Amino acid sequence: MDLRHLRYFVAVAEELHFGRAAERLNMAQPPLSQAIRRLESELGVDLLHRTTRKVDLTDAGRGYLARARRILGEVDEAAHEARRVAAGAVGHLALGCVGSATYSLLPALSRGLRRELPGVDFSFRGEMLVPDQAAALRAGEIDVALLRPPIADLSLTVLPLRRDRLVVALPDDHPLAALRQVEVADLADADLIVHSADRRSVMYDVVLGLLRDAGVEPRIRHEVGETSTLVTLVAGGLGAAVVPEPVTVLALDGVTFRPLVRPAVDVELAIAHRTDRTEPHLARAVTVIQQIVRDARHGAS
Repeated sequence: MDLRHLRYFVAVAEELHFGRAAERLNMAQPPLSQAIRRLESELGVDLLHRTTRKVDLTDAGRGYLARARRILGEVDEAAHEARRVAAGAVGHLALGCVGSATYSLLPALSRGLRRELPGVDFSFRGEMLVPDQAAALRAGEIDVALLRPPIADLSLTVLPLRRDRLVVALPDDHPLAALRQVEVADLADADLIVHSADRRSVMYDVVLGLLRDAGVEPRIRHEVGETSTLVTLVAGGLGAAVVPEPVTVLALDGVTFRPLVRPAVDVELAIAHRTDRTEPHLARAVTVIQQIVRDARHGAS
């Protein structure tokens, strides 16, 4: 027995006519009649009553028809599911974002990914530092990361997404808030709030390198792990912070953002995943994320 026999039987049982069933199956009637006879022989029961005038189902035939339809339905669904998996239309993915991407991109990513890949179950983790993202990627705790390079891990594929300018977050009553733009040298006398050095934040290295290249000895007053906490401390008047421009979407009362110039600096945002991960749904998600970021950049410009 094979699936053809089941399909042949279902066609005859639904048409109750060998000629119409053969036409529906695009085959000649004699081979169809022989196939049904072989099926009955293998089962050891009669599935059909045949007379010169009509064809009817036996009780065994009616019971067999119900099961045959379910079996064929499951087979068709399995084939459909396999095609969806191969096309990257189903699966589960966890996405981890650095702080600035959490606020500026995560809402658009959530909507866009669910729209473009409705069969993929997405979960999201925000406010992740790059070392934590790399460790989570290696451990399989997240599948895709939006992070700030550099990242020295040959097991990860890192693809650039965009570059974000740096700005200065200032308390509203800070003297530098009265300026149209802030130069790096202007931060010489400012109390600073930075991302944590202990947790090996990329932004910590970027900001300290920028200040020291300008001959400014940083006056660090607070180190924090989350960007939202950093901006909240700025709102509380505890210091200034250098952050990527997308953080400006956190428009807290008491915070003023000013462009950072001389030098004007930007930082890269990239998408990363484990190089050995080749699932179609992951590849499709990466492509969709790249397009969402491009659309967001063009919309902003």
